[in-house]
Amino acid sequence: MTTQHHHLSGQDQHGHRHDHSHEDYGGKAGVAELLELEAAALGTYSDEIAAWAAELVAAAPRTIVDLGCGTGAGSIALARRFPSAEVTAVDNSPHMLERVREAAARHRLASRIRTVPADLDEEWPGIREADLVWAASSLHEVARPDRILADAFSSLASNGLLVAIEMDTLPRFLPHDVGLGAPGLELRCHEALARAGWNAHPDWRLPLERAGFRIAAQRSFTPEARPGEAAGRYADAFLARVRRALDGELSAADRRTLDHLLDADNPDALLNRNDLAVRVSSTAWAARRP
Repeated sequence: MTTQHHHLSGQDQHGHRHDHSHEDYGGKAGVAELLELEAAALGTYSDEIAAWAAELVAAAPRTIVDLGCGTGAGSIALARRFPSAEVTAVDNSPHMLERVREAAARHRLASRIRTVPADLDEEWPGIREADLVWAASSLHEVARPDRILADAFSSLASNGLLVAIEMDTLPRFLPHDVGLGAPGLELRCHEALARAGWNAHPDWRLPLERAGFRIAAQRSFTPEARPGEAAGRYADAFLARVRRALDGELSAADRRTLDHLLDADNPDALLNRNDLAVRVSSTAWAARRP
């Protein structure tokens, strides 16, 4: 469960969720690149949610767990927001955990962020009496989220807080009319991705309550990154993966338009445009262990 904001998962007939990111994103290295580009483009997005969590915690947390930490944007934001806390970053990918350690060193937080390899579908890491558990786009990646929530509940101290974050929609970058092909290209891509079950997740309120949590708050976050190099690089990386995932699903005309946008040699390619903006919408649930 290598995640941070938009791993794209479907659901089979038995209700099990599957991570498509390995095949669609070119393996862990591709996922890591995408997560880091997202963090660069959206800037203070994780900091904003961490600040919201700071308003809800019962006391300054000393032990924080970042489940499915990806490349560590959440871990870094949490360590900065809560200077007295130790952050445990959990992921099943050694590649991702190495990226977390590198990021922690860059931000001079290595002494307060430790990494723990764990596949949550197999076992819960040996963490107890946590004050805050953070799950950013990771709950929808596991096969049995109800069990994970029960484990998280048991691992929290009394009055401890769990914050679950999910992206409501996939990132949007393009204007309605990109000046090539038929207008509405991105909308058609998103419709095709929705049919494939990308980024599918439930409203976590009821599962959290079933696990014993009391919902403390729920909030939407809608960060937007303005045009610039970071937005262009993120758009290029994301839409290149979308292009591969939708090969055969889009019309030939739409595939040609995407290929044109992804060709850096074209003057109107994504990397050369000044009309891109990264637009996302996420929901965060904060739930307390009574």
